[in-house]
Amino acid sequence: MTPSSLPRRMGCDRAVLVVVDIQERFRDLIHHMDRVLTNTERLIRFARILDIPIVVTEHYPKGLGGTVAEVTGLLGDDFAPIEKISFSCCGCEDFNTALAATGRDQIILCGIETHVCIYQTTADLRRAGRQVTVATDAVSSCGKKNRKLGLRAMAALGAQNLGAQMIMFELLERADDPRFGQVKGLLRE
Repeated sequence: MTPSSLPRRMGCDRAVLVVVDIQERFRDLIHHMDRVLTNTERLIRFARILDIPIVVTEHYPKGLGGTVAEVTGLLGDDFAPIEKISFSCCGCEDFNTALAATGRDQIILCGIETHVCIYQTTADLRRAGRQVTVATDAVSSCGKKNRKLGLRAMAALGAQNLGAQMIMFELLERADDPRFGQVKGLLRE
């Protein structure tokens, strides 16, 4: 990779966290769902402290149930999920409107399923010229193999595959950031 082909450093003023379809129906079906939830919760707490917008989607909630309580509880009154039926979040006009309203061009994705909704959303966002970072320890699929295939395919599209801790340290950038004390507990694995 040449320096000019590297993605721009993520910044708190350019990033938005997108939480994709972490719904009750999937709780017992997703490989390592406990890890997905733990790292998604860390990212949400971090984003709220650093004033990074959060967009949440639900895929066909009538049939798959709503977002899990762990996520809705963290967002409280700010919880306003976007219902979708397209696998790609970008296939939903309400999502596109919400994303545009943030004015942000660096998208951090977490959620499920890696090889379907996360992958298709990444592909559409990359086609639209957006920088995409996938929180690898906050995404999964029903099977390990499909998770790995999805991560490889997204990397081939130019998405960054980073862990939640890597994402948080990059956004924080410096140990002397005045918010460091508020987030240091979230930075531990």
